[in-house]
Amino acid sequence: MTDDPASRPAVSLLPGAHKRAAHGHPWVYSNEIAMDAAAKALAPGTLVTLKPADGAALGVAMFNPHPLVSARLLDRDAGRRIDEIFFLARLGTALHLRERLYDKPFYRLVHAEADGLPGLVVDRFGDVLVLEINTAGLARLETELLGACQRLLRPRAMVLRNDSAARALEGLALEQRLIGELAAPIDIEENGARFVIDPLGGQKTGWFFDQRDNRRIMAALAPGARVLDLYCFAGGFAITAARAGAKDVLGIDSSAPALALARQAAEANGVETICRFEREEVFAALERMGASGRRFDIVIADPPAFVKSRKDLGPGLRGYRKLARLAATVVAPGGFLFIASCSHNVEVGDFADSVRRGLHDAGRAGRVVLSSGAAPDHPVHPFLPESAYLKAQVLALD
Repeated sequence: MTDDPASRPAVSLLPGAHKRAAHGHPWVYSNEIAMDAAAKALAPGTLVTLKPADGAALGVAMFNPHPLVSARLLDRDAGRRIDEIFFLARLGTALHLRERLYDKPFYRLVHAEADGLPGLVVDRFGDVLVLEINTAGLARLETELLGACQRLLRPRAMVLRNDSAARALEGLALEQRLIGELAAPIDIEENGARFVIDPLGGQKTGWFFDQRDNRRIMAALAPGARVLDLYCFAGGFAITAARAGAKDVLGIDSSAPALALARQAAEANGVETICRFEREEVFAALERMGASGRRFDIVIADPPAFVKSRKDLGPGLRGYRKLARLAATVVAPGGFLFIASCSHNVEVGDFADSVRRGLHDAGRAGRVVLSSGAAPDHPVHPFLPESAYLKAQVLALD
């Protein structure tokens, strides 16, 4: 796609509707735009010059007339050319930050708006990149984006996991593609441990770097402990705890492929005699273990999103409350409960209230010793607090 700033179409905002964008917000909503016939006729993902009703241009944006978020600002300089050089600069800035944070190339390289690339996620697994392209604008600029990735990092493979539900809002089809050669699964490192992941067939990009620091924190509590890792996926919490000296670790997940990866990682780290992984639905497993009197010193509950849209909020919050109740039931006196939500539609206060209610339902008392979020390779845009999607609590229970 060739971008010429001088020939870009202009999209104007309604009178007075420019203030949020002018003050730094990267999104413009459809009800803030003068959605005339010309604007409605623009192809999804068109690069436009975004203008207030009067005054100087606000910048260059990706425009899609159909979803609620109609314009996503790429640069405050309306004369900026959006090409491979642009992406190379943005990726270079993101890379510099990660290299300051981590000494090995395993991290989230791009976290969408916070890294100046709206709708883009890039996870780096050594010489393999996994990308999620979730906006029509970036889909039109894919050649330039991938060219910049190749120039900067020379990956042996790039996996396009374009299968997020967010793509439907932009009118994009779901797909998966491999560029280069990749024999999955592959090995990665985190917190000194080795893990086995499948970037082609695993969940999301194949790994959840966002819990890196929380895994380390829970591992520090693990020496001599009996640990239960619920929704264990490929064993992130379980194996980190076992390496730290846990006495016994049980991981539970409903995905057979994920459990197979967890078992491989346990062997790779020499903790296969400490870790056991069982396939079961988590709520059913907790009901069974609670009724039988089985207890653990540390219980970790890191579920998938219970609230995928605002309409799911009520049932989702009840789900977190139930999970907190059942998980608290199997925590031994003096033990710890780690519980998290990756639902960006759930506010921090609502999540904390659901956990609090769940503890009350279980008849357990305790205290919150830590409230946390995602690791620093998942930065938050200052004007998009909802991008701080991960919420977690560590509770010491009496």
